[in-house]
Amino acid sequence: MARRRQIYEGKAKILYEGPEPGTLIQYFKDDATAFNAQKRGTINGKGVLNNRISEHVFTLLGNIGVPHHFVRRLNMREQLIRQVEIVPIEVIVRNVAAGSLTKRLGIEEGTQLPRTLIEYCYKDDALGDPLVAEEHIACFNWCSQDELHDIQDMAIRINDFMSGMFAAIGIRLVDFKLEFGRLYDGDFSRIILADEISPDGCRLWDMSSGEKLDKDRFRRDLGGEVEAYQEVARRLGLMPEGGDTAVLDLESHRKKKG
Repeated sequence: MARRRQIYEGKAKILYEGPEPGTLIQYFKDDATAFNAQKRGTINGKGVLNNRISEHVFTLLGNIGVPHHFVRRLNMREQLIRQVEIVPIEVIVRNVAAGSLTKRLGIEEGTQLPRTLIEYCYKDDALGDPLVAEEHIACFNWCSQDELHDIQDMAIRINDFMSGMFAAIGIRLVDFKLEFGRLYDGDFSRIILADEISPDGCRLWDMSSGEKLDKDRFRRDLGGEVEAYQEVARRLGLMPEGGDTAVLDLESHRKKKG
């Protein structure tokens, strides 16, 4: 597919003009960032794995009636998506205490929360994506009350589905990040799921060993990032056993083949 005009570049993805009005092409990079981009690096093949994992999860969520922006995967690193107006809120869904929650409240990492906790952050890299309350969202009109209710309902439904999906393959869904957008049809708009769902934005722990299978391996200098992402893809049935045969980097693959 011919390269089109770049619309936006984020920390992990690039958005290009789509082939039809109202569509975009979402390109997954290998760039890795942590701590609001204070730590930067590269995880070779991450973009390929995240593209495939996100496609799989979005497709399954669509099958249970969750509306989303994903249309289809185009190639190893790109997918066609519907263009939406992103709601400037990151939705954090927590089942187990980890990450910033443990630091803020002094809760031991790994503590099972008594109920699913939903938190909100204002999407602004310059401010460090600060934690906000529902009152902030209403005060600054980042989204309407009805839209927030739709977001909350979808977040809980997504969590219920994904918790079961990952538990079935021996993975504990600790927490994850969601983004939503407005899909317009004339003057009418509705809230749909956007962005991606992958080990970049989920904390995934092996249920038996507690091993981290997500970007925390990069954040904490644990190593084995590619292997962790591959393991998630393998358990989801997206890679063959002994995933050495999987093509993660097209350029390297071409060089090997001559």
